[in-house]
Parts: sequence; C-alpha cells; structure tokens
Amino acid sequence: MNDSVFGEIEYDLSWSKYCLSSFCGKESQIALMIAGDEDGEFENGQYEAYKEFIAKWPFIQDKIAEKILEYYLKKRKELGYDEETCEEYPEIEDVNQLLEHIDFTGIKVPFADIYGGRSIGLCFDCTWDEENGVGVRLNDEEVIKIGYQDIAI
Repeated sequence: MNDSVFGEIEYDLSWSKYCLSSFCGKESQIALMIAGDEDGEFENGQYEAYKEFIAKWPFIQDKIAEKILEYYLKKRKELGYDEETCEEYPEIEDVNQLLEHIDFTGIKVPFADIYGGRSIGLCFDCTWDEENGVGVRLNDEEVIKIGYQDIAI
C-alpha cells in the first residue's frame, strides 16, 4: 500500500517498511513499523505523531543520545561495572564514545494516545546487551522512558 504519510508499506501483522535514516550523523537501514489493522486505516493521531517526530528529528537526536548515555551509565553502575572492569560494559564517557556502541534500527508508531500525547518508539542495537538492545519511548518528542527495546515496540 502507498500511504500519503508513511509511503510504500507492507502488512505482516503490522505495517512496515525499511528505509535509510540517520542518528547523530550515523546512517543506517531501519524498520519503520506502524500499528494498524489489515485495512490500512491509520488514526489521525498516528499521522500527527509521525509528522511532528520527523519535523523535530534533527533537533532531538543529541538529547536522545544524552538520555541513552545516562541510561547506560546507570545500568553499568547497577551491575557494579563502575568499580570493576567488564568487557561487555566498557567505560563510556561521552556521546561520541556511546555512538560506537549503538546502532539505530527502528521507529515504531503505536496507536494514537496509547501512552498519552504523540507517541513514538525508537529501537537501537547495542554492544552491551545484544539480546535486548535499547528502546526509547517519546511522548510529544520528549524522552519519557528508556529500557530494553520492548518498551519501544
């Protein structure tokens, strides 16, 4: 189906497509996933959330990266790796070092108002937790939660 906002998308339990995107200057192939039924009728809130996200994406990436770094440092400390060396959880001091350990992999547009506001989920693969990755949930283009990828999907 060719949607006027999401472009050429396919249905397989949800709507999706693969496209190129960039996160903090690092380009990658990502999955765009849109919640919806087979009929391809999306909610106005989904369109609004996606359009606002895309419009603000260039301006919010650095803030998202900072929040992921905060999450990583907190997780590393919880596991005790701030006091002892661990290969899986290396010392990362700034966003530039963080970017060497994460890859942007996906955007999820959930049903409108499922979390309140304009909701978008972001997925990242990471070197320190290859099984769970990192998920970021945005509401009104602000980070409201960071955890495993499942919080973004």
